[in-house]
Amino acid sequence: MEPNAFREHRPSMCRAREILDRVGDKWSLQVIAMLGEGTKRFTELKREIDGISQRMLTVTLRGLERDGIVSRTVFPVMPPRVDYALTPLGATLLDAASALVGWAEAHLDEIDAARADYDTRTAELDALRSS
Repeated sequence: MEPNAFREHRPSMCRAREILDRVGDKWSLQVIAMLGEGTKRFTELKREIDGISQRMLTVTLRGLERDGIVSRTVFPVMPPRVDYALTPLGATLLDAASALVGWAEAHLDEIDAARADYDTRTAELDALRSS
């Protein structure tokens, strides 16, 4: 690829990276996968996504809403009821998001073993270096 050709594509690559940062962050894939099951209320999402704080769920939903991936519907009742759902655009992400979340869940044991192996090797090297 010519250097000039790379520069011509650079702005779009930066924009694509920005969007990948949004959908690939720590919580967005899980939110997208959960909403793939259907419309959910905030409390349902909070309960079903292990480890997410109320603040992070709010930030994640707002970002996904801003990007047109999630819709937010407020019902004028007391207390207020808010439903979240995937938009048609968000639904196009569902297969990819579900596949990534499924892959992570299917390989938890292998990843845990690899991490433990790495940590053991690193600790042994650190011990050798400090002696």
